[in-house]
Amino acid sequence: MMNQRRMYRTIESFASHEFKTDKELLKHVLNEIVKDEKINMKGGRIWQYEPASDSYRLIHQIGVIERLESGYKIALSAYPIFYQLADHRSVIANETDRYLRKKGILKFSATGVGEKIETKKGKIPQYILAFNSDIMEESLIPDLNIISLAVTSLLRGRRVERKAYLLEKDLDKAREIQQSILPQHALTFHHYELYGISIPDRIVGGDFFDYLTSDSENDRLSVVIGDAASKGFRAAAQALYVAGALRMGITYDTKIAAVMARINKLVNKTFSEEQFVTMFYAELSDDPKGLLLYSNAGHNSPMVYRADTKQIDLLEATGQIMGPFPDGVYKVGNTHLRKDDVVVLYTDGVIEAVGGGEMYGEPRLERKITEFASLSAKDICKRLLDDAIQYSAASDDGDDKTIVVIKRVN
Repeated sequence: MMNQRRMYRTIESFASHEFKTDKELLKHVLNEIVKDEKINMKGGRIWQYEPASDSYRLIHQIGVIERLESGYKIALSAYPIFYQLADHRSVIANETDRYLRKKGILKFSATGVGEKIETKKGKIPQYILAFNSDIMEESLIPDLNIISLAVTSLLRGRRVERKAYLLEKDLDKAREIQQSILPQHALTFHHYELYGISIPDRIVGGDFFDYLTSDSENDRLSVVIGDAASKGFRAAAQALYVAGALRMGITYDTKIAAVMARINKLVNKTFSEEQFVTMFYAELSDDPKGLLLYSNAGHNSPMVYRADTKQIDLLEATGQIMGPFPDGVYKVGNTHLRKDDVVVLYTDGVIEAVGGGEMYGEPRLERKITEFASLSAKDICKRLLDDAIQYSAASDDGDDKTIVVIKRVN
């Protein structure tokens, strides 16, 4: 027999190309083991456990061995020694099956490969490889164990690759679904131009924004930004749920306080209390005085740049975060936007971006808004987001970043 490390590597090399099924892989590897003169196995068989009959069924045989009836089964109850394979991998024992003894198999080797299956009496391997060798003694056990280890590793590798492939497809679908709930970046509405961007920290995230209009009132536009407290898929699922509820809610009720209260109750009933949501809801209209109505459910206070004074005002919270407090009340605030005023809505990921050990922070955001205020809504949004991303480029701050800019242009 060859060196055990070399044997392991050799068996690994037998699975260098793609196989459609585990059985194809097993058959190919068994064939190669038998053909390899250095491994010195004269023949081999593959047995697969079938729970329905509580037996092992022959699925493949090769080599200079007596051929058995195709699909022949051996009852697990007749081979209690197979329960040892879960812990010891391989056994050599005297054959007791009459049919197999008639075929000249007086002694058998068995090495377990694949997943361990739980039965009433203990764990057993999914597959058993049986080999014919000139040396059918206990000294063969270490080599059988190497075969078991190498082949099981190949099967496990296939499962990991298959799961990774399916996960990648799921992730692509999740990304596609999440992107579908976000509106087009740019929108023009009466006196305003709007632009929003959302960048998840992971493949999917918990930030969302939307532009909403009701079928009955085209002279009003609702602008929403939200942030789910959890991470990854949980947050993405919550964001998708809330965004969908908003789109449905705006159809039936255009009063801001009522919409906010309804969404809050839905979040409370659907998610655990630690999965809360912060949200800011603004409503624009064609009012020449630039009236903006809003409700802030514990979200970061949007910043309003006043073009005439070059000062920043904040649109503070008017209610609690959504979810933990089912009877929460959401008041409606208001402000007026004049020509060239800018409103910046944003999520935690922007001001909490870390660079050089310090957070980006609200003061820096205020300075940058003032610096970029003369630009278009699109350019303001992109410049602010780029600044936050570059600020934290050297660190892994780990949060989604979303910015929506509203600018009154006439």
